[in-house]
Amino acid sequence: MGKFARTETGVEGLVLLETTLFGDERGFFMETYNERAFAELGIAAIFVQDNHSRSARGVLRGLHFQKKHPQGKLVRVVRGSVYDVAVDLRRSSATFGKWFGAVLSEENRLQLYIPEGFAHGFLTLEDGTEFLYKCTDFYHPEDEGGICWNDPTLAISWPLPEGAEPLLSPKDRTWPLFQEAFSFS
Repeated sequence: MGKFARTETGVEGLVLLETTLFGDERGFFMETYNERAFAELGIAAIFVQDNHSRSARGVLRGLHFQKKHPQGKLVRVVRGSVYDVAVDLRRSSATFGKWFGAVLSEENRLQLYIPEGFAHGFLTLEDGTEFLYKCTDFYHPEDEGGICWNDPTLAISWPLPEGAEPLLSPKDRTWPLFQEAFSFS
């Protein structure tokens, strides 16, 4: 196995990546990004910004996207765990409107590569979860868009306890439904 193993998700361009861990009694070492290795896997993204968030259990961030400045992302967890979701917003894609979700955690060390043209969100599954992501474009606050986290058309299976509601920012409470955001009429 190389430095990274690629797993297809069933959503065009969305890739789950497993990193190779080198460990011994001292601890471990792993590469989380290598431009050449990623290119060999068919991922030619150039990243320009890194972000780091920390959240309590039950926080849901998303589903976010940028309209005119779409961001590709490479996401991973360094502490705790999340249920990470990406929704294909590319109208020309065979998987437009499809979503994929996976648990990313400190233990499994999985990363998700999300190409430009996706909405992205995650639900934290543990207190003190720290989430890192690399972006292919800079954040433009005036360009931000979003989709309602519990949109019935998308029917995302968020792993929330029965009857529980996630902790949302005021902005994430007001995003439109998928069909409203993408003017289906």
